Amino acid sequence: MFLFRKKKTEEEPLTETLRYEVGNVQGVGTRKGQEDSFTAVNALNEKSYNKSGLMFAVCDGMGGMKSGKLASESAIKCLRKAFSDMDMEGDIPSQMRDSIFSASSEVEKLLNGEGGSTVVMGIVFREKLYFACVGDSFLYLFRNGSLYRLNTEHNICHEKYLMSLRNGETDVKSGREAPDTASLTAFIGMPGLPLADCSVRPLKLKKDDMIIACSDGIGGVLEEGEILEALNEPTVQKKCTRLEDFIMEHANPNQDNYTALILKCL
Repeated sequence: MFLFRKKKTEEEPLTETLRYEVGNVQGVGTRKGQEDSFTAVNALNEKSYNKSGLMFAVCDGMGGMKSGKLASESAIKCLRKAFSDMDMEGDIPSQMRDSIFSASSEVEKLLNGEGGSTVVMGIVFREKLYFACVGDSFLYLFRNGSLYRLNTEHNICHEKYLMSLRNGETDVKSGREAPDTASLTAFIGMPGLPLADCSVRPLKLKKDDMIIACSDGIGGVLEEGEILEALNEPTVQKKCTRLEDFIMEHANPNQDNYTALILKCL
């Protein structure tokens, strides 16, 4: 028996591979020193990020504890090392989670459990975003004119809110009015870190998507409309600069350190 294949009459359209552009902004605010740290690995080399992925991270050292700057810098160093050792053909989410717990252990040893940092990180590989977080830094997706928060905060306010939902209540006042509402319930360097939120499935990226990773000096200060307006600027770096302009316009007397990374899909 012979099998005949139908002859193609039209060529299938070729799909273009996404390219990426990354910009950043960082400032001290009204603090005495900078305790935020950030990184973007393989961001400037198309061949490298197509082969090995692109990793970015923002870590916000905790000013109320010992050596926030050292905590955030050490966390970034550990995450960069873990990324360089990753098997990109393996289970990326599990490896990200392991890298966060490993970074937390290193910071805990370094500062004897007396210092810490938040982390929000992402890995872009084969046009998919994998992300993870601990603490109260922010991760956004901008798509088709709308801004979406991709992560949740690990603080008393959010824990109280989740408890209310489990009890069948929808009133968020208990969380907002709780003592020390902004106190973190999980952070890098925390003895016995209980959790690290990681995306189980990757997010398929599209052309013109933007990913914004930032410390709460930006995400906790700017309104959604201000972020959207900044993202309307023509270049990635101008978008970052506009975010800083809005921070300056707020003129918050207690303005925290602020850091943002913006990744645009081209």
